[in-house]
Amino acid sequence: MKRMGLIFRAKANKALDRAEDPRETLDYSYQKQLELLQKVRRGVADVATSRKRLELQLNELQKKSSTYEDQGRKALALGREDLAREALSRRAALQQQVTDLETQHQTLQGEEEKLTLASQRLQAKVDAFRTKKETIKATYTAAQAQTKIGEAFSGISEEMGDVGMAIQRAEDKTEQLRARAGALDELMASGALDDQSGLQKDDIQAELDRLSGGTDVELELARMKAELAGGTSQQAIEGGKQPEDRPRMDKQ
Repeated sequence: MKRMGLIFRAKANKALDRAEDPRETLDYSYQKQLELLQKVRRGVADVATSRKRLELQLNELQKKSSTYEDQGRKALALGREDLAREALSRRAALQQQVTDLETQHQTLQGEEEKLTLASQRLQAKVDAFRTKKETIKATYTAAQAQTKIGEAFSGISEEMGDVGMAIQRAEDKTEQLRARAGALDELMASGALDDQSGLQKDDIQAELDRLSGGTDVELELARMKAELAGGTSQQAIEGGKQPEDRPRMDKQ
């Protein structure tokens, strides 16, 4: 079962790797960084708002404190020490609130400065990531295009290899047909294909035909000799010379 699980995870990982587009991953990561930067900016804005609210409260308290101080002076001028004491007491209570608000204001101001600096640094990182992202995407797109072109050329090479083999086979068949046609021409010229019955003569019949052909020549030659001999005798008779009288003349 462990082995099956390992195989399944390996195949799933391979399928995910084929399906993953690095450009989409980079865009998603950039989007997440922008969202984080936006949150930081909202945090800075919230702290600044709180700081501003404290400043308004401080201004109000300081105005009241100044008012109580003026009331105390007027009361003392009018001989109302009790009213002056009450005014100063209220001013003292407000002064404690002012001190607390000033402490909170300083704290918020410090947090605002930290968040502002963090926001600026994060903005710089996001900008750098964006530049790197676009560079990687362009490089990946170019590499992908080169890979597709290479695969296309590879496919063309394989296809041309098949075409070359087909051409070679066609040329071989053409040469075979030409050789066969030449052989048939030679056989027809030699008369080997004249026997339409398709039966070939054996060697005995071939020898008889040869001897018979030679006998015909001898007979023709004998006939021609006989004709020549007959012509000579006819000439002798026409000249008054008979071959039979020639021995008699010799005897006389």
